[in-house]
Order: sequence, then C-alpha cells, then structure tokens
Amino acid sequence: MLENPRSPRVRAVAKLTKRSARSETGLFLLEGPQAAREALAYRPESIVELYATPTALEKHGDIRAAAGDAGIQPVYASEAVLDAMADTVTPQGIVAVARQTPTAVKDVFAAGPTLIAICEEVRDPGNLGTIIRAADAAGADAVVLTGRTVDLYNPKVVRATTGSIFHLPVAVGAELSDVIARAHAAGLRVVAADVGGDDFLASRRTLREPTAWLFGNEARGLDEAALAQVDLSLRLPIFGRAESLNLATAASVCLYETAFAQRETASTAV
Repeated sequence: MLENPRSPRVRAVAKLTKRSARSETGLFLLEGPQAAREALAYRPESIVELYATPTALEKHGDIRAAAGDAGIQPVYASEAVLDAMADTVTPQGIVAVARQTPTAVKDVFAAGPTLIAICEEVRDPGNLGTIIRAADAAGADAVVLTGRTVDLYNPKVVRATTGSIFHLPVAVGAELSDVIARAHAAGLRVVAADVGGDDFLASRRTLREPTAWLFGNEARGLDEAALAQVDLSLRLPIFGRAESLNLATAASVCLYETAFAQRETASTAV
C-alpha cells in the first residue's frame, strides 16, 4: 500500500493538476468513483493507473470488477496519499491516471455530424465541462475546442463533465476559422449564440438542419471576426428579470432546442 504522500510516485501523479505536466506526459487526472466508472466503461484502454483505498474498492465493487475485466490492477493507497494526488479536497477514495485521447478535428467532420458544439475562448472550467455534458445529453455528435479555450484535461473541466468526456468525441487546439470552414464543407449551418443576434424564437425552424453551435467567451462573447464567419447569430429571450444567462445554461438550451427540432423533423419524415 502507498502510504507516503511525499513519495516520488505520488508527486508525479499530483503534478498532473498542472497543465505543463499534462502537456509533457499526455496524461490527466480522474478523481472520484464516477469518473473512474465511466472511463472503465467507455475508454478502459485509456486508464494507466488506478489508485484506491481498500474501503473505496469494497464499497464500489463494480469498479473493482471493471478494472479486473480491463486487466488493471488497482494500487491500494491511504487517504492521505489520495488527498495529496487529487485536485479536490475529497476524491472519495479513488484517483486514476488516464491517457489524453482527443479526436482529430478532421475526424469530427468526416463522421457526418448533424449537431456539434464549438467553443471559442471559453475560459471557465466549470462552464466548459457543463457544455460537454449538455452536448452529450442532447445527443450531439461532438464538441470542438479552439486553441483559446481552457484545457480539456483541466481537473475542474473533467469533473464538470461527470464522465461525458468519455462518451463523445472532443477535438482540441483548433483554429476557429478552420473549424468553421470544415463545418461548412460538411454541410452544417454555423449558428452563433450572441446577445446581438436575431430572435431565437423567430428562427427556430433553421435548427432543423445540421447545425454547429458556436459559443464564445463568458465575458466578451464572440468578436466581430468570429461573427463575420457564421451563417446566423441568435439570442435567447429573457422573459423574466434576469440580467443574462450563464454561458453553460444558454448553451444547454441551444443544444437541446436543436435536438428537439431535428428529432421532430426526423419523426415527421418517417
């Protein structure tokens, strides 16, 4: 059992909370049973190491079984060791190290998507993770992150996805102009979520077609250069007294409204 929080092995894992270490190693942290469970279910080959307290593995027998099926031998560790490894205060007895497996941008569009989310300079980790989770829940085909967006493998982003990072393709490091060009070539209409856009309710019919939603920075939104490249800009109406919507909340509405529209069209066609 690992018991020394200052051992080289523990320090190497703890360094993955830093972007420099993640970039250098191509690895990232998974914290808690839910993240480990989803990784083992959908990307078991990505797991490099699995650390757990004996109590946690006894409590989460499904994780122990899934690890065994994947040929992964869990390493027992003390609570102090897991606390030293993790970014969170309470990793709930399980920490894993996984390989980064982003999807190539060209592969996203080669798959013939009908709904994707593009994130341009989204800086808040919680927002990005929630957008990925919402895209997964809405049945989107992929999420594309431009190079100015927060690191996909930031521990806070990974936690906020609640496992969705393993469910759908996510491309990283792309240039926005290239992404938009690829979206157009693949037959998608690029729609920007923008407070200066057209009324959402009046333009909902357009969402029946293959759509790539573009979401911008939390504070500044999308700049003029970005907006000049899209096919349409839409704003969500505010019916109450709220000053605005949180970016992740607005993105969730946009993605779900598009999913509804596309499914209605599909059912009508049948």
